[in-house]
Amino acid sequence: MTDAFELTRHVEHLAVVRLGPGADVPDWAATGTLVSVTATRDETSVVCGATSVPRRATSEGPFVAFEVAGPLDFALTGVLGTLLAPLADAEISVFTLSTYDTDWILVPAKAADAAAAAWQDAGHTVTDEEIQP
Repeated sequence: MTDAFELTRHVEHLAVVRLGPGADVPDWAATGTLVSVTATRDETSVVCGATSVPRRATSEGPFVAFEVAGPLDFALTGVLGTLLAPLADAEISVFTLSTYDTDWILVPAKAADAAAAAWQDAGHTVTDEEIQP
């Protein structure tokens, strides 16, 4: 396993929304830097752009997403442990997601700068997303 990782901080604020079990994903939830739907028998959770979430929805946020440079090999172990330890030491809460290629770490928007600093202090590289004109 690599000791240091590269992360990209994305600009868009995200929300984590709780829907009922078996809920259809609403149209408003299908946009954003990161869109993720996780369903269990007890709930459906959606991660999406915070600005699209209706006020009446049960949600948490805003969050800032940090994307681990990938693709990551499925045989790697300890990736999240390595990246989450500096945040735990800094008392920064997280919401994590994994895709086929990589891991995503969401932190409260107000803690994004502290998270980036904690990772940099631990030897990781954090760059800001490049916005296309």
